[in-house]
Amino acid sequence: MQDTLNALLAKAPAELAALNSRAEFEAAKARYVGPNGEFTALMKQLGTVPKEQRPVMGKLINEAKGQLQAQLDATLQRIADAEIAAQLGPAVDPTLPSPDAGPGTYHPLTLVREEMCRILRKAGFTVVEGPEVETEYYCFDALNTPADHPARDAQDTFYFPETARFGNVSKKVENERYLLRTHTSSVQIRTMLKGQPPIRIVSPGRVYRRDTTDATHSANFHQLECLYVDKNVTVRDLKALLDYIFGSLLGKDTITRFRPHYFGYTEPSFEVDLSAKHLPKVNKEWIEIGGCGMVDPAVFEAVGYDPNVWSGYAFGMGLERLAMLVYGIDDIRYFYQNDVRFLRQFS
Repeated sequence: MQDTLNALLAKAPAELAALNSRAEFEAAKARYVGPNGEFTALMKQLGTVPKEQRPVMGKLINEAKGQLQAQLDATLQRIADAEIAAQLGPAVDPTLPSPDAGPGTYHPLTLVREEMCRILRKAGFTVVEGPEVETEYYCFDALNTPADHPARDAQDTFYFPETARFGNVSKKVENERYLLRTHTSSVQIRTMLKGQPPIRIVSPGRVYRRDTTDATHSANFHQLECLYVDKNVTVRDLKALLDYIFGSLLGKDTITRFRPHYFGYTEPSFEVDLSAKHLPKVNKEWIEIGGCGMVDPAVFEAVGYDPNVWSGYAFGMGLERLAMLVYGIDDIRYFYQNDVRFLRQFS
């Protein structure tokens, strides 16, 4: 039996090396370890070996099985690599000049983000960024979002396992969970905790929510949020800035309006609509574009600001929605498909 086992292991490498397709591999695998395979037949003979020799033969069979399985795995990997190489074609020489004429282009989302930041810099705002991995304190607690708020449910927020650790993102509260930020408002909290007002910041960045991807929604998208804190800030200041922003970005014929709404971190709160029928593919009189409001006193208290001294406003909007308005795009998925035919239109 041992001689048969050695002979089987001796012929396997040469036979497996000659295989060039998955069909050939599966046939060879069946001949060796299939229900009626040669190695399977040897294993079945172990019961006929004298009792005192079984431990030795069992060990030899197990060792041989490990060697044979390693050879089978290596053969399958070789065939899979060859299939991928055949699909990819000849190797690309990265030192060759690009076949595309001229330099590359910025992504449309980058173009809109940079234009919005340029507009807001002219109004005195400073661009501030923060981590995409956040904790519950910065994303919810400090923003006056109670523990039972629906936005904190697992159906709406991407939480990391409790064992996850991120050395560059420290926890503010013991036992709080890590998550992917659902808005860039967490940057506002981080900024306010670093010092006293006046503060005037804009925070663009990627955010994540459990959402079904379709023509107008995505599980990850980009936001731009602003915060202004000073003495005697009013709703009138907020409305004036939004009129300035949208007039600068979309044209002087753009009109904005407020509708009462609820957000946990602003009071009063408003939805912002705009009317811009002069833009391509705008078929409605009014389009919802973002949310805003005066910073809730509870938020100021959470960061150590005296709400009797300081007031402020905050607003946020999706960059994808703005880009769709600016460029007349009717499907948000175009932004993420990396189709050069789409991207070249923004050169």
